[in-house]
Amino acid sequence: MRSNRQSRPTHSKYPGNGRRSSRPSSHSLHPQYSAHGSHEKIYIYGKHALMEALQHAPQTVRKVFLSPEVNDAELRTALRNANLTSSVLKTREIGQMVGRDTAHQGVIAVTDPGSLMLDLKEFIANLRPTEHTMLVLLDELTDPHNVGAIIRSAAAFGAAGVLIPVHNQAPITGTVVKTSAGMAFRIPLISIGNVNQAVDALKKIGFVTYGLVMNGSQNIAEEKFPAPALFIVGNEGEGIRQKTMERCDVSLRIPMNARAESLNASVSAAVVLYQWSIRHISAL
Repeated sequence: MRSNRQSRPTHSKYPGNGRRSSRPSSHSLHPQYSAHGSHEKIYIYGKHALMEALQHAPQTVRKVFLSPEVNDAELRTALRNANLTSSVLKTREIGQMVGRDTAHQGVIAVTDPGSLMLDLKEFIANLRPTEHTMLVLLDELTDPHNVGAIIRSAAAFGAAGVLIPVHNQAPITGTVVKTSAGMAFRIPLISIGNVNQAVDALKKIGFVTYGLVMNGSQNIAEEKFPAPALFIVGNEGEGIRQKTMERCDVSLRIPMNARAESLNASVSAAVVLYQWSIRHISAL
């Protein structure tokens, strides 16, 4: 964190120039998925992920497959409460669904990510922000593990929602849900078409915008976070884009030992969100 490049991301091991690059789109990352608003299916797997969906977002579950060996009373009760039945999970079909090496525990479900995502305008219309309100915006992250981990941290530290772009962004997939430990079904996920327009809309209703960058002007330990907060997490390699960074009211840095140059996106986000939660215990 000793470089003078202000646009370098907190979480990147590479210098970023803040400009838009030819990053892979969400379509190239996950060919079977399109925009968040679509109704194309994704697979989630494992008992924990399915239980989270059934308890907190049952409208997203379309079909459930269980291995004959699965005889879990809690899971079967949750299925009945959601008016869902299960089909037999056949071994030859597992590879086509989630891959043969996936730790599915004999539990696979088809979900609709489109019904999980909220519209930004509707979300803002129902939002009553206070100084204890915090949101996280992902600025074109491409690693689904980072997306899932950030969603998990956002839920853990009191975020009111996670904003996810439609374009050039890893979409909500089974990997994201699994990495989020099911928190993708507990915290509002908001679909945004244009990052900068979303930032502008939130600033108009009182949000202070914080960009996570390598050499930010403000140490996170010294920031009081006195108003509704919007934290922007940039792309893993290039950080926050220049036009988006220009909209940030504060650039944040994480103090680090000289032997460690950087943290990855999800770890950086977790550190910053934890620091915010210290100032806003009532949000936990």
